[in-house]
Amino acid sequence: MNIYTFKQEADFVSTGASLIVSLLHTKPRSVLGLATGSSPIGIYKRLIEMNQQGLVSFAKASSYNLDEYVGLPEGHPESYRYFMNDKLFNHIDIKMENTHVPNGNAADLEAECRKYDAMLEANGPVDLQILGLGHNGHIGFNEPDESLVGGTHVVGLQEKTRTANARFFPSLDDVPTQAVTMGVGSILKARQILLLVRGEDKAEIVKRALKGPITSQCPASLLQCHPNVVVLLDQGAGRLLS
Repeated sequence: MNIYTFKQEADFVSTGASLIVSLLHTKPRSVLGLATGSSPIGIYKRLIEMNQQGLVSFAKASSYNLDEYVGLPEGHPESYRYFMNDKLFNHIDIKMENTHVPNGNAADLEAECRKYDAMLEANGPVDLQILGLGHNGHIGFNEPDESLVGGTHVVGLQEKTRTANARFFPSLDDVPTQAVTMGVGSILKARQILLLVRGEDKAEIVKRALKGPITSQCPASLLQCHPNVVVLLDQGAGRLLS
């Protein structure tokens, strides 16, 4: 595991974007595992700039997102499909049919999970998986529990997670109570993982995830078992690491 802490946001962004661009230069048909949240936004913005400048192409790449809320229409401004279209896909040369986000409105959610796993199995493994880190140690929407699910599944969102996401909704009552998420097993199949964490409020969970015991009570701690993880932290998130 390679851990880098940055004082400047620009360095955080350029390092993350450079990893993705280097991969696409080496392997234009890369399979990208993408994430939502605030941490990758600057990197997505930089990738848009580089694509529009002709420095990188996504034309042959494909993408698979980690998760999606259950019950939000695709066009809802807080759906993760909307987020990805708005923050990245609509502004680069990726083919929209090659972008995949779980369908949180599927009539049969269990069948949707099996379908998503089948696509990952047929087209993967993911070459580079971007992750954020929840305050309770979740990756994707894999919440702390006595055991973790390997494949894509429907998960009930813990109150801490819903409260953290309530700032994006009119009220806590409007935050969905369920999501469809890739499982930890699916995440760990990626050839390389890029963990992005920003904010002083994440320092405690960063230390638990990267230096603490490996436990299902902190799903991100399982990243310690992966052979190729790059961690990018801002100074606040990394303040408790030696």
